[in-house]
Amino acid sequence: MANDNIFSGLKVVDLASFIAGPSAAVILSDFGADVIKVEPPSGELWRHANHLPPQPVADDAYPWHLANRNKRGMALDLKSPSAHQVLEKLVKWADVLIVNTPHPARKKLKIEYEDVTAWNPRLIYADITGFGDKGPDANLPGFDITSYWARSGLLSMTRDAGAPPTWPVAGSGDNATAVGLYSAIVTALYRRERTGEGAHVTTSLLAEGVWSASVSIQAALCDAKFFGPHDRMHPANAAMNVYRAKDDTWFVLLITPDKVDAVAKAIGRPDLLTDPRFSDPAKLMANMTELTAILDQTFCAEPMSHWYEVFNGVHVTFGAVRGPQEVINDPQLRANDIIVPLDGAGGKLTSTISSPLQVHGVTKVPAKRAPKIGEHNEEVLRQLGFTATEIDVLHESGAIPKAKESAA
Repeated sequence: MANDNIFSGLKVVDLASFIAGPSAAVILSDFGADVIKVEPPSGELWRHANHLPPQPVADDAYPWHLANRNKRGMALDLKSPSAHQVLEKLVKWADVLIVNTPHPARKKLKIEYEDVTAWNPRLIYADITGFGDKGPDANLPGFDITSYWARSGLLSMTRDAGAPPTWPVAGSGDNATAVGLYSAIVTALYRRERTGEGAHVTTSLLAEGVWSASVSIQAALCDAKFFGPHDRMHPANAAMNVYRAKDDTWFVLLITPDKVDAVAKAIGRPDLLTDPRFSDPAKLMANMTELTAILDQTFCAEPMSHWYEVFNGVHVTFGAVRGPQEVINDPQLRANDIIVPLDGAGGKLTSTISSPLQVHGVTKVPAKRAPKIGEHNEEVLRQLGFTATEIDVLHESGAIPKAKESAA
């Protein structure tokens, strides 16, 4: 089984939009699942995200391929009465159905769990929302920026003192949530192997954001004393701060107590160990600003390449702050299959980001481009058992766009 695809034979219908739900399906596809992406006849908005600031602008639809690679594509108008028969056969075919439509619209479209589970009792219905299925804001729409970042408390804590909340990295909360939804799906699949029963699994952007911020949220639950927002010049702990090297490279430094002596000597400042200003915890806390100034002066004297060798020499934890254009050239990414080739997307889109999970001894499915709008309509409909005449009727009803309309 060394090279078997773990999810070969697993059938997934992806009704979700944007990032979190579709990216959970991508992880399944990376390990061999057959995923059918279903989108409106006009196409999903995320197809055009490469032209929607503040996303980086490019000719290539990189966000679309990232969230929908390895999938077959169907265009289906769920608002059309005729579409329901297609949906029923898709659900009967599927092992997993992924949905992120807000509940009010989901009810109108009759794609709630109760609507579809009668067709397939073994179905894993994977449900993702902005704020959870219950509570006063259950029906509110949510993006990761609002639900995962702002509502969870994360956005209030990822800024420096005196600065307003910033705009977080697009998709960061969505992709973290995708891993959570994937975990829920495989947990339900394992349960189904044991019981034969399907399941309704769910997570929300809010739940995932609170989980990411859980150290601080748990602290609030027990009425802990919080320090103020991070202030680099006046930090709560100078040993866990951001500094700048001579070549203007910023780096994050985390010196644990067991490494203090070794680091002080390695950076050429053993005198700090006996300096009366830092000789006991109370004095150290009172003089954290002075210690920061000393470390600033020290680190500004040499380039990052020097500190890289110094910090590695004493096995202290650090990380140079890199921009996206630098990250893609990091040799660690290709050595660990974090960046992998992407086949068929065209343009400059020749590589992509693999999902973050690896199973040793198992080779992931080679990444191939995302589908065009409705690219596999005829193939999937035939596979589901529709006759040529029935497919023509679906075209005429508008439930399925005609081939020439779905080639974009």
